[in-house]
Amino acid sequence: MNVQAYLMFNGRTEEALAFYTQAIGAQVTALMRFGEAPEPPPPGMIPEGWDDKVMHASFRVGEAELMASDGCQSDAAGFAGVSLALSVATKEEAETRFAALVEGGQVTMPLGPTFFAPAFGSLVDRFGVSWLVVVVAS
Repeated sequence: MNVQAYLMFNGRTEEALAFYTQAIGAQVTALMRFGEAPEPPPPGMIPEGWDDKVMHASFRVGEAELMASDGCQSDAAGFAGVSLALSVATKEEAETRFAALVEGGQVTMPLGPTFFAPAFGSLVDRFGVSWLVVVVAS
């Protein structure tokens, strides 16, 4: 059994994938556009002109496999109640990844030492995704 996060970006998946590739070294492992589907979607399922939007993508961050789509939502994405935890080996890597992820976003807890880790912080990135960045204490 496996549980994976599936992020819906409401038309911004390509932008998000490029951002995560640059910010945290994500690697896109699959990408299919709505226009590439073997059968057309039911009428009204996707907005007009979305043939080039991402129907499904998979990407790796370290050992984790995440999935993403432009989805078929008509309003802004809402990721409330869910955070992605990014565990790194050193304080320096935490600082680098935190700074990259928060670009265009918002810090919700500054990165700093805690009783449980040499460094921990939280942020919401420019796509509304909540991240927890933590140095895994060895």
